[in-house]
Amino acid sequence: MRQVTATFMNRLKHSFCLLLAATSLLLLEGCDRNAISGSKLTSANYDQISMGMSKSQVETILGKPTTAETKDVLIFKKTTYRYEDGTKFAMVTFKNDEVDGKDTNLGREP
Repeated sequence: MRQVTATFMNRLKHSFCLLLAATSLLLLEGCDRNAISGSKLTSANYDQISMGMSKSQVETILGKPTTAETKDVLIFKKTTYRYEDGTKFAMVTFKNDEVDGKDTNLGREP
């Protein structure tokens, strides 16, 4: 009987450790995302965006934009990416496919 109980307890401990490891991996994988919506629109990610970055670099950090608008001006091309998650937003402006400016309300909401 003691052997059965010891085996059962070892299996229970092993199962608990596996569950704990799987949960930890899921939590770590989602660190750059909003826990509720799954959005990558977070202050930490927004702060990684810097002048001169390419569109693909921005998309790697923030994901695909909610909307994108491109205008060909006479001497340059201007593209605006808008990211939205509920009332939160971020806008990244590109001039000739490089970040030229950004704006957000992240951290400004009550």
